[in-house]
Amino acid sequence: MTKECSNSRRWHDDFWPPVRGDYVVGNPEAGVAVVTLASRLRAEGAAISGPCKTENLGVEKIVANTISNCNIRFLIICGAESKGHLPGNTILALHRNGIDEHGRIIGSKGAIPFIQNLPPEAVRRFQEQMELIDCIGLEDEEEIALQIARYNCLAEPYPGEPFQVVKKKSAREDILAGEGDLILGAGTIMDTAAWLVFAEGK
Repeated sequence: MTKECSNSRRWHDDFWPPVRGDYVVGNPEAGVAVVTLASRLRAEGAAISGPCKTENLGVEKIVANTISNCNIRFLIICGAESKGHLPGNTILALHRNGIDEHGRIIGSKGAIPFIQNLPPEAVRRFQEQMELIDCIGLEDEEEIALQIARYNCLAEPYPGEPFQVVKKKSAREDILAGEGDLILGAGTIMDTAAWLVFAEGK
């Protein structure tokens, strides 16, 4: 049984989470996000939870979706590590060390640990706003729920505005107006920063 927490929260944004992905949205006012790495686990009480199997795009989406909600102050990293990719190790390295001038995550043991679709300011905000809880290997859902409840009670909203890496105006209109940066052929255009793909005329 989880403990209820009465910390004051603020929530004013219906545009969250801004980046699509393989996750479950819980209570946006909660102070904890959970990444379950290669495992499929329930994370009751979290603001957002889901797996992450890659050390680049997957990590970028976690950063984008957490820093765009000021209520989230803790990221619990649990579940089984994804072999070769090592996203858990990479998230910890990103938070601890940041990125170099080429976007490589300093200290990551993953195969291709690069941040390519986020500005350096987003990484710095992730480092400032989030505290990481290293529970890599933990797959006990009851224990995870207890950790979520514990850190929810410790979380206070970040004293700043949500950091948006995806524009709130119509990304579809921007892309079809020529602001997409990757043409996939057959009239299909992608904005890699927003992880959005559209077909012309659709």
